[in-house]
Amino acid sequence: MNKQILQDYLDDHSFPVIVRSKKKYLMYEGLQDSSAYILKKGIIKTSVISHDGREFNLRYITGLEIVSLLRDEYSKFIDAPFNIRVESPTAELYQIDRVQFWKDINQSPQLQNYVKEYYRVNLLQSMKKMQQMLMNGKFGAVCTQLYNLYETFGVQTKEGYLIDFVVTNEEIAHFCGITSASSVNRMMQQLRETGAIRIQNRKILIKDLQAIKENMVV
Repeated sequence: MNKQILQDYLDDHSFPVIVRSKKKYLMYEGLQDSSAYILKKGIIKTSVISHDGREFNLRYITGLEIVSLLRDEYSKFIDAPFNIRVESPTAELYQIDRVQFWKDINQSPQLQNYVKEYYRVNLLQSMKKMQQMLMNGKFGAVCTQLYNLYETFGVQTKEGYLIDFVVTNEEIAHFCGITSASSVNRMMQQLRETGAIRIQNRKILIKDLQAIKENMVV
C-alpha cells in the first residue's frame, strides 16, 4: 500500500490526535463508535473475544495505518468489529469522523484506491492466518507467529534476529488459538533446546530463522 497517499491526506487536514497509554483500550468489540482511527505512532494490538470468553489475537499494528474498519459509509455509529489495545508505552492516533472520512474517500480517486488496497491486503492476511491455523498444528502455529513477529519487530544482530518487543508466551498462545500458555512454554523450550531461539532480556532472539520457516506454511 502507498502510505504516502494516506499521509498526504492527513497533512492536508487538521484532525485531532488522541494519545492512549499502554494497556488502555481504544475500542471494545461490539461497542458503538462514530470515529475512524489511523495510527500515527506506537504499537497497538487487535483481538476478538470468543463466546466462551477467550481472547484471540489478530495482529500487531505499527506505523501509519487505518486501525478501525470503515464498514458502511452512511451510519454515523457502528459496532466495533474487534478490540484495539495499546501495547507501546503510548500510542498516538488520528481521530476522524467516519462519515466525513467516507465523503473524503469518495471525492478522491487516490484515497479510493488506497482503501481498496487496504481491504485487499487485510483480506489476504486473514486468509493466510486461517491457512496457517488450519494446516500447521500447534507447533507450526507457534513457529508461524514467531515468523510474523520477526517480520514486524525483527532487528538483525550478529547472533540472529532479535524480536525487539517483549511478547509473552501467553500472548503467543492467544495468537495461535492455544488455550494454555504452558503448551507454548513447552514448544518454546523445544525451540531453545534445538538452538533455534534464545531468550535475551525477556525478548526472543531467533538464531536459526530457517528452522522456524521449515515448521510453518509461508
